Amino acid sequence: MKVKVISVLEDNYMYLVIEENTKEAVVVDAAVPKRLLEIVRKEGVTLKAVLTTHHHWDHARGNEELAKVYPGLQVYGADERIGALTHKVTHNEELKFGDINVKCLFTPCHTSGHMCYFMWEENSPDAPALFSGDTLFIGGCGKFFEGTAEQMYKNLTEILGALPKDTELLHECGDWTQNSPAASTSRRRLSMSDRFQESVLWARVHREESQVCFESGTGERECEKETRLGKSRCFSFQSGASPWKGEAGMNVEFCER
Repeated sequence: MKVKVISVLEDNYMYLVIEENTKEAVVVDAAVPKRLLEIVRKEGVTLKAVLTTHHHWDHARGNEELAKVYPGLQVYGADERIGALTHKVTHNEELKFGDINVKCLFTPCHTSGHMCYFMWEENSPDAPALFSGDTLFIGGCGKFFEGTAEQMYKNLTEILGALPKDTELLHECGDWTQNSPAASTSRRRLSMSDRFQESVLWARVHREESQVCFESGTGERECEKETRLGKSRCFSFQSGASPWKGEAGMNVEFCER
């Protein structure tokens, strides 16, 4: 399973997940269809489905255009407000695309219909991956637009916190990571772990340098990090690698803007 991380809209990402044997792919959060189609053509893959974490425009606005380009394209999500939605999914529902398995994890709060996607490939040594949308960032979580603190706490501790410790975290990032309330007020009011401080500093440095702000193990660049989602440790990530260079955990490639 190869993941292409596509940087768009200044501080967002789309994820093209490719089954390398069949050259079929699914995309998580198709916000900019023109850019996505460029990568699809470059990789020589067939787009089979769209997995949308939530209905906000910076995650879902490309669905309708993609549905026109690919008649019969399957669009999955948990909210009727998602454009071109064809399959409404529920918590713990499992999907299958070739050898790629997807488990839908309902995490309402940022929006009332937010869904995260836990993904793994059969008979593969690659670590599983969590696509967390706007539920979980480096050093914090998404704004509570349509939910409560109690809901977010459950999302992070009971749902995402129960995932395997070696799960690769593939999340949205950008300016929100470094400007989050947790990052900006932590030294005054919060007791931050060294890992938390390091993660926020890392995000700030790489945003200032206009580099991809992302924490997942690839070993592709010196500046990238490996982040594991430890059990019930969603705010203090465990890392099995050096803070400045990830070890190979899964096949992740980064696309320049």
